[in-house]
Amino acid sequence: MVLLLCAILGSGGCGSNSATKTGLTRFTYSQIHMGSRARIILYAPDEPRARVAARAAYAKIAELDSILSDYRQDSEINRLCAGGDGKSGGWTPISADLFRVLERAGEISALTDGAFDCTIGPLSMLWRQTRQQGELPPPAQLAKTRSRVGWHLVRLDRDTRSAALEAEGMRIDFGAIGKGYAADRAVEVLRELGINRCLVDFGGDIAAGDPPPGETAWRIEIETGFGSGVQPVVLAANRGVATSGDLEQAVEVGGQRYSHILDPATGLGLTRPTAATVIAPDAATADALASAVCVLGPERTREVVGMMPGVGVRLVVGGRVFRFGDAVEQILEK
Repeated sequence: MVLLLCAILGSGGCGSNSATKTGLTRFTYSQIHMGSRARIILYAPDEPRARVAARAAYAKIAELDSILSDYRQDSEINRLCAGGDGKSGGWTPISADLFRVLERAGEISALTDGAFDCTIGPLSMLWRQTRQQGELPPPAQLAKTRSRVGWHLVRLDRDTRSAALEAEGMRIDFGAIGKGYAADRAVEVLRELGINRCLVDFGGDIAAGDPPPGETAWRIEIETGFGSGVQPVVLAANRGVATSGDLEQAVEVGGQRYSHILDPATGLGLTRPTAATVIAPDAATADALASAVCVLGPERTREVVGMMPGVGVRLVVGGRVFRFGDAVEQILEK
């Protein structure tokens, strides 16, 4: 993900007249979770209530870290992967949150023909080695690794809330959906505590609740580093926003530039400079689509987004800007 600069532009800032008239004050909190900064902006009647709400939201994020992180050996998803031998087809009961993420990941994988695939973990690990060593993996090693990847290899049983993995050595990587999902759940927690005017920015994956007092939307500036000097601004309320791109994370191997964004079909990083900004009904969807559309390219993105109401995409490929979706008008060209 590229950095998202989130700012409230206009009259809805801290200490503004509109905030005072409603009896609400703006509070901002920041903590590190899942290796990224999680920032919460909320409007509350007073500091004690704001502090309690933020603490509860961060507790939910920390809980999700213990469920979704592929870097923690004791995480629920790693335990699921370690317990699946790919042969017995055994079912493992899983938490409601893990089920929800896997289910949504499967839906988006189906919509994008696997351009988004949370089972890409083995390929992600191999690509990290590639970047460190500066040379592509041998074809045989790449093929063997790809055999352990495929979103259709994850089976879910809603009645028993269980999951089964159908290939040996599978590894789930929620890097392109986990933070978006966590931001969504944090906003849900805030709302349950009566804090509706809020925004959670989790490492650039944003879940926006009701807008600040006196505003119709949160105004979010996006820095992608791509395009003809134009910086997009997203207007979002009760929506998710995410940006993906390789401005700072590309690597050169054998004279070829490769992105950190992998194409699951090849197991290799993208070779064309690409960035995408997505607005969607929720942050998990925006997060997953931001990576997927970079893989899909303009024409296939047009088809996929056309089947997804409430989604807008600004895609930049090689410096050329493409805009798709019925919500794309909420992505302004500044």
